[in-house]
Amino acid sequence: MREGTILKEINQTFDALKRPLRDLRISVIDRCNLRCQYCMPAEIFGDSYEFLPMEELLTFDEIERAATFFANLGVEKIRLTGGEPLLRKNLPQLIEKLSAIKGIKDIALTSNGVYLKKHASALKAAGLKRVNISLDSIEDELFKKITGRKIGIKPVLEGIEAAEKAGLEVKINMVVKKGMNESQILPMAEFCKDKNVTLRFIEFMDVGNTNGWKLDHVMTKQDILELLSSKYALEAVDPDYYGEVAKRYRYSNSSAQIGFITSVSESFCSTCTRARLSANGQIYTCLFSSEGFDLRKSLRSGLTDEEIQGQIESVWNLRRDRYSDERVEGIAERKTKIEMSYIGG
Repeated sequence: MREGTILKEINQTFDALKRPLRDLRISVIDRCNLRCQYCMPAEIFGDSYEFLPMEELLTFDEIERAATFFANLGVEKIRLTGGEPLLRKNLPQLIEKLSAIKGIKDIALTSNGVYLKKHASALKAAGLKRVNISLDSIEDELFKKITGRKIGIKPVLEGIEAAEKAGLEVKINMVVKKGMNESQILPMAEFCKDKNVTLRFIEFMDVGNTNGWKLDHVMTKQDILELLSSKYALEAVDPDYYGEVAKRYRYSNSSAQIGFITSVSESFCSTCTRARLSANGQIYTCLFSSEGFDLRKSLRSGLTDEEIQGQIESVWNLRRDRYSDERVEGIAERKTKIEMSYIGG
């Protein structure tokens, strides 16, 4: 970090609804090598789609500087996302920078796992602690259909193995959508239970504007839990910390766990502690945001550290987002939302 960076004691910052700022999700690139139906459908994100040019992406030094301000305001955990973050060259260098920031206790990565075999050891050596790997089917042909590519599950399975071998904590993320992959719920549960890897079922969400979301496409936590309970005995696990998103269960005869991300059926807005930084430096205070705050402009404008950190603090102090609550209450506004590939999951 360059000279002049704020070195004051870390302060806990709260939004307008008294929710603390503790987590920062950083999208390092808006590109992805897959075209998953619920995120970057191929008919929208085709060969002619214009992604962000490199000069519009935040540099690693800019990301480090921004993350330091967030840490000063209470952030303890950072998750790197995309797009597919492993498409960003020299990513371990960024992780080394972030690991050295005072107050940052945990750095994680969300990836589709295709390139993880190549990079797992370097990521761990740089300071990465955890990786969430997206896998929506254990059946090869269905996986190809969902991801819109001819890539099968083999490189993902090899990525999982490489991550575990490198000493990274591994969780598997499975987005469940009716008519797409509900047939894979039990096979995926069995696969992850046998490997003693946590599987997290994610309800199909109305992120962005291109994934064709409809409420009747959603497999809720209750739907999935009932199906799992037909085969397995499950017991609820208490949350580990304030703001924990996943609702967790343990198999009664195993240490393996499953979790549910219930943005649609059981909103967790009231304890949401996450800010998001897009690849081109926009701060978003909700996954379902329409507009962000242009932090890149501030970082490149010559403003002092104190001025920029004050801007970030003000953005969080004014935050009132509770979109999933409003969806459940039937009062959510119809609006153009930022795409998941741009803001990260």
